[in-house]
Formats: sequence, structure tokens, C-alpha cells
Amino acid sequence: MMIELHQCDCRTILQHIKTQLQAENKPYIIVSDPPFNIGYHYNGYHDRMSDGDYRQMLQQVFNPSHPSVVIHYPEQLYQLAIDIDKSPTKVVSWVYNTNNRKQHRDIAFFGITPDFKQVLQPYKNPNDKRIKRLIENGSQGTPIYDWWNINIVKNTSAEKTVHPCQMPLQVMKNIIGILPQEYTIVDPFMGSGTTGVAAVELGRDFIGIELDPMYFDVAKQRIFNAQEKTYDDRTSVTTL
Repeated sequence: MMIELHQCDCRTILQHIKTQLQAENKPYIIVSDPPFNIGYHYNGYHDRMSDGDYRQMLQQVFNPSHPSVVIHYPEQLYQLAIDIDKSPTKVVSWVYNTNNRKQHRDIAFFGITPDFKQVLQPYKNPNDKRIKRLIENGSQGTPIYDWWNINIVKNTSAEKTVHPCQMPLQVMKNIIGILPQEYTIVDPFMGSGTTGVAAVELGRDFIGIELDPMYFDVAKQRIFNAQEKTYDDRTSVTTL
């Protein structure tokens, strides 16, 4: 398993990373939740770009020539699909209970079809005779649906870091779990490193890029900790 971490603006290095992976004949997929451009209080990044500049950045990063998974509010995903002139092959709704007016985000799969059978969830009716029979025969559950009810990471959450918009680990594990296993996962907006932690726990190659030095250090430590828990000496971690 290969882990490679970069502390820089993804727009300065992403093309080089993609060219290198292509030269090595390694399939890859961009998986990320970009800054939402709604005024989050990040450490250094100003989350208030002009609409045109923001759309241009997303179009540059989530280029239609390669597969990608984008986590965003639905309105922005519709706009991205128009800007890159590509419809998603699948959309998952991620819902959560908060005090905010926005109670869900969508997860759009562009250029790739996820396999929901790769991630299982518990049966809803374990006492049903048919379900009992399946369980007795060794079934571990049923494939996840396209509607995920997973709490956001709150200030009181045990996994909370200094990052103001930390992704829940289960969301990223669901996403990576339903993608083809041979793909290297590339997160150009790594943030607190949740995508990398999920990749490590699932034994997947990962390349992460983060602009902010403080968040980069948080992500690096979380990924190192996840690596230690897996007891996988084959993991190579490179920070640049």
C-alpha cells in the first residue's frame, strides 16, 4: 500500500501526479469534498471566491477526462455537471441531523459506476424468517443503499480535529468501499485527512494534497495513526 502526501495548492501539482500515475499505468480516481465557498472559517484559506473563479477551480480539478467523486451541496453539483459537460453515473444522498438549514449533501460519481454490493449494512428486519435463513447461511448483511444517514463530525465528536469541516470516516469508507479496488485514491483537498484514513483502513493506495500547513500536519498524523493500527509494514508513506 502506497501513501503519498503533498502540502501545496493542488492546482500546482495535480497534473504532474496524474501524468505520473498514467505513466505507471495505475488507474486513479479523484475523491474529495472541496471547499464549499460559503464562508467557512478555515485557518488560512479564504472561502469566498467569486462564483466564476470557484467554478473554474472545480472544473480544473474535477476534469471530465478522468473519473471523480465529488461531495457537495446539490445546487453546486448541478452546476459542476454543466460546467464539465458530464452527467454523473450515480448520485448518493448523505443526510444528517443538525441545527443548520442544510440537512444533506450529495455525492456524485462522474465517469465511474460504483458497486454497492461491495459494502454491506445490517438487515433491517433480522427477525424475518427469510433474513434469519440468510444469516444462518453466513450472510453478513445487505448492500448499502443510495441514501446514507450518517452524522456529521460535531465539536463534541471524539474524532473532531481543528478542521472546521471534517468529513465523517464512515462516509469516506462507504465511498471508497464501493469503488474498484485497483484504483489509487487521490484527494486534492485533503483537509483533516479522513479520505486518507479510510484508504489506509481499506488497504488502498492514496495520494493526498492539502494547502494549509496546520491541516496538513493534522492529516499526516491521523493517517500515520491509522497505518499503525493496521500493522501493515508494506505501507510506504511519503510526505512532500
